[in-house]
Amino acid sequence: MHTLYDSDTYSVTHMLANTAATDAASVAGGEDAAPALPVPTLARHGFEIVDKRANKEVYLDGSWAELFQQHISAWQQNTPTQEEVEDTLEQYAELAQNPVVVH
Repeated sequence: MHTLYDSDTYSVTHMLANTAATDAASVAGGEDAAPALPVPTLARHGFEIVDKRANKEVYLDGSWAELFQQHISAWQQNTPTQEEVEDTLEQYAELAQNPVVVH
């Protein structure tokens, strides 16, 4: 899990769902070790976008995550202004249905 962006308005976290399974599979080895866990062939990751004003969050995975990753790649090529980033995040935040709950 990596926080990519954090402002007064939005927070974006990159979730790496397969990290634990991949790490466990690479640690397994030796004669007395348990058989390695199967590593999924499709790497699943996602992005959590939290709209702090509305107190809601949306989790993007699959094709939505791929589309958002394209935005991130474009931002790495051409550094956007904070306003441009926030405008893009606002578009994704419109999908947010889940209230933010602190455990």
